[in-house]
Amino acid sequence: MSIEIKVPTVGESISEVTLVKWHKQDDEWADRDEVIAELESEKATFELNAEQAGAVKIIAKEGDTLHIGDVVCLIDTAAVPPTPKILLKDDHPETKTASQMANSAAYVSAKLDTQTPNETKVTPVAAAIMADKKLDASVVTASGTNGKIVKQDVMDALNNPGRRPGTVLFERNSREQKMSNLRKTISRRLVEAKNTTAMLTTFNEVDMSAIMEVRKKYKDTFKEWHGVNLGFMGFFTKACTYALMEWPSVNAYMDGEHILYHDYCDISIAVSAPKGLVVPVIRNAESLSMAGIESVIRDLATKAKENKLTIEEMSGGTFTITNGGVFGSMMSTPIINIPQSAILGMHNIMERPMAINGQVVIKPMMYVALSYDHRIIDGRESVGFLVRVKELLENPALMLFGKDPVKSLLEL
Repeated sequence: MSIEIKVPTVGESISEVTLVKWHKQDDEWADRDEVIAELESEKATFELNAEQAGAVKIIAKEGDTLHIGDVVCLIDTAAVPPTPKILLKDDHPETKTASQMANSAAYVSAKLDTQTPNETKVTPVAAAIMADKKLDASVVTASGTNGKIVKQDVMDALNNPGRRPGTVLFERNSREQKMSNLRKTISRRLVEAKNTTAMLTTFNEVDMSAIMEVRKKYKDTFKEWHGVNLGFMGFFTKACTYALMEWPSVNAYMDGEHILYHDYCDISIAVSAPKGLVVPVIRNAESLSMAGIESVIRDLATKAKENKLTIEEMSGGTFTITNGGVFGSMMSTPIINIPQSAILGMHNIMERPMAINGQVVIKPMMYVALSYDHRIIDGRESVGFLVRVKELLENPALMLFGKDPVKSLLEL
């Protein structure tokens, strides 16, 4: 008996998906609920599981565009499961599925084959030149017998620094690749944001000395107590929640002829995933502690890298923070993540000479940029928001109460 595995419904507005990868071969055994394929919609990547145990009969191919309800494969439930193999003493039978046990012998065999590393062979002359020039073997393309590096290979590498091993000089190859659904969506939304909003960007700079001092002093203790790292994104998220509450239009949407204000802060964080930029959401960030914010960021970033974010985790969001500084960006004008009205761009921290009380002092500075929809947010509000974020970051103690602790004590 065979059962059909169909493309499930993944969202109200999604009508088609792309089959990205098969995790099973044709006629390969799959246990019940085991992942058999990976599908990608315009918003997220998700896994397809076997509804029953059996042999997978592949119908759709990798790269195919499928509609909701299309048959992806069949599961032959009448197929005979593979015979379990003898396990090594380090294996744990109680935790092994039938397919995992079937693959154990092949895995062990492959592992044994690679236990003795196959060291790169180099002629004495070539080795001497490499040692003298401090040249790593990984940047040299071997052309000698049995993969041996010879003198000419070393000279070629030295005469063509930066060239990828194995490439031919003056090549003019090109290749065509189909855009993924996620990349299509990113492209469409970016163009829509540029064409439908009155986008403007305002800049400021932040002295990161105080934040860096707090991290230096407490990061180890913070990690020990809370089990997460104390990063820059946590401070920026916390600062933005206070500033958004003070400048509600920055946290609002344009909804036809109305403006929808939010009394909460769902902060979207831009994350570079293997298949493109995604923006998972920190829900009610204004109610979370620093440890809570960092924990959510860690979990969302991990899921993004593993392509395991759900549509729900990327939906919504009232304000976005993007950090181009991790890639070395000094300054940029981020594009609004519609339907939101504003996005904050973080950048690289660089030591620069600053005039402080008539003296030149070296300070770790960061440029920050706020792109906003001028239809909703006026200049006073955008500048006021960014100045407030700057003030909170340069004085982290203010983030305890949202204002000066002494003034809070005196109720001023």
